[in-house]
Order: sequence, then C-alpha cells, then structure tokens
Amino acid sequence: MSGVSVAARVDAGAVTFRWDLDKTYLRTEFESLRKMVRIPFEGGADKVHLPAVPELIQALRRCAERQARTPYVFFLSASPPQIGGAIREKLELDGVEYDGITFKDQLKHLVRGRWGSLREQVGYKLGELLRARIAGPAAACEYLFGDDWESDPVIYSLYADILAGGIDMDTLKRVLLAVEVGRAPVQRILDAAEVLAGSAPDAVGHIYINLERRTPPSRFRPYGPRVVPTFNTLQAGASLFQAGRLDLDAVMDIARALAEGGGYGGHRLRNSIDDLTRRGHLRLETRDRLVRRLARAELAPLAKSEDALRARLREALARFRRRKRLPKLAGADYPALLADWEAD
Repeated sequence: MSGVSVAARVDAGAVTFRWDLDKTYLRTEFESLRKMVRIPFEGGADKVHLPAVPELIQALRRCAERQARTPYVFFLSASPPQIGGAIREKLELDGVEYDGITFKDQLKHLVRGRWGSLREQVGYKLGELLRARIAGPAAACEYLFGDDWESDPVIYSLYADILAGGIDMDTLKRVLLAVEVGRAPVQRILDAAEVLAGSAPDAVGHIYINLERRTPPSRFRPYGPRVVPTFNTLQAGASLFQAGRLDLDAVMDIARALAEGGGYGGHRLRNSIDDLTRRGHLRLETRDRLVRRLARAELAPLAKSEDALRARLREALARFRRRKRLPKLAGADYPALLADWEAD
C-alpha cells in the first residue's frame, strides 16, 4: 500500500481521539514494586480515573456527532493484555464508549527473551500508531493524549510529523536509534512511515500532555505549539473548545466534574484558564468567553481586578510572540530534542 492510496482513503468526516491509559486516563501507580504487584489483582471498580477525563471523552464524542462527524476513540497502553478485562470493566463503569484498545504483549517478549522490548516504549507505541493508521480508519483529524511520565511527547510528535511529511527517513532513524529502539522495530517503523509519509499533512491537531510529574511546561517548547502541556483536564477542554471540538456547555461539564470529583475551587479553575492563556495556548478572546461562562455558572468568580489581570495576560501574550526563538508552527525541532537527550 502506498502513501498515495492511504491519502486517498482519508475520511474527511471523521475525527480520532487517541489516548494513553496509565497516567493519562487512569491514576495508575507503578512507582514501586509493591504498587506494581497490586495492579494485576485489581478489578475495574478498584481502578481510579483522573478527574474529569471520562467527561472529556464523552463530550468529545457527543460534540463530534452534533457536528455530523464520526468520532473514534482508541486507547493504546503499554500494560499487558492480562489486565484488559479490568480496564474494559472500568471504561464501562465510567460510561466511556471506545473503538479499540491495544495492549503490549509483555509475556511474548518475556518468553522469547526480548528483555529490551519489555521496557522500550517509543518503538512499541509509534509502531502501533502507524499500524493502526494504515489499518484504518484514517480520520482527517486526530487529537492525541498522553503524559509526561514516559515518552509520549516524542512518540506523538514523530507520528504527527510522519503523517505531515515533516520528517525525513534519515532523521527518523537517527531519533529512534538515539532513544534506543532496537534495529528490527526501527526497520518496521521506517517501512510503515514510508507508506504514510505526507499522506495527511494537517491530520494531527494538538497533542495534549498531562503533566503528571509536574514537568515545567517550558521543557516542551522544542516540540512546537502543537504540543499543549496541561496541568488538568479543564486546560485540555479549553484548548479543544478553541479548536472547535467542544462547546461551552461541555467545558462547563468538565469544570463541574473537576470541582465535584477533583476538589477544585473556583480560583483554581479560573487560574487554570489564565495559566494556559499566559503560556500562549489560548487567545485572550477565548479566555474571556470561558471565564465569563464559569462565572455565570457560579463555578468560578471573575478576578477582583479583571481589567488589570487582562492587561497582564495581554503583556504575557505579547512577550510570548516576541520570543526570538519561537518554534515553527508545525513539527518538532528534532536536532534540539536530540541535543537535550544527549545532555541528560
């Protein structure tokens, strides 16, 4: 199958939302052996989702259908398929409809003595993303959701740039080898990338990275403005509202879920919107619509000195736009990323 034939079957009326599971949907704790050992014995009711994430997925599907688009929701996990039953039970309890889940077959790697494959994530996830895109559906728009715990920013950026034709095969190979992907997976990825290269230049809208480890957002600047680091689900919802994927009612549902299930007070909700604006991911006009609606819904008060706050946000946005090294509009700065990895 060639890139041309994949491009020819891109579904203009479809939108795909791809989610990581651990640390992005679920509050999975595998920081210690004791916590990891508990995971296989947990049922669906034992698992805990991050605040307001089910409401966000439900709203994305609902709003897409109102726009006469076909929504697809896929999960991609590095967890083994042996816990699939509990995951599916949890999603059913949360009322989350989905179209597929992919797990990493760790047992197969263990039996075959592939020790490096047990922990390697970039080759596994990128390979699965490319395989899924080739198998279809090939939606015209995709939004990707991950976290800062492992390598989701680079995996998703590589995927987006392959579809956009924004990365050549030599650079792709160099990046994969730099992050220690094995030579066999590298070749499989290169083969798939050649099929998809340039097949959907604008397919990936945004990449949302949940800052579970509280990584400073500035660390993601080399990935370009396509990557949106978020401290909570409301920030992702606000960005998706600006992108036209959610309506105001849906964002208010997310804010309400954060207030009720995440303990967010009004000031914290409004500060979340202001923080995203200050970092250049929200236009001031979008911010105004959101905070006024939050106030009308009695979820968050307006600032006592709203005019002064708007002036400070306007100055912050101006500084953001004046930066001499503002990254290009699409595509990651891979030489900078490689230098960053080599420095770590």
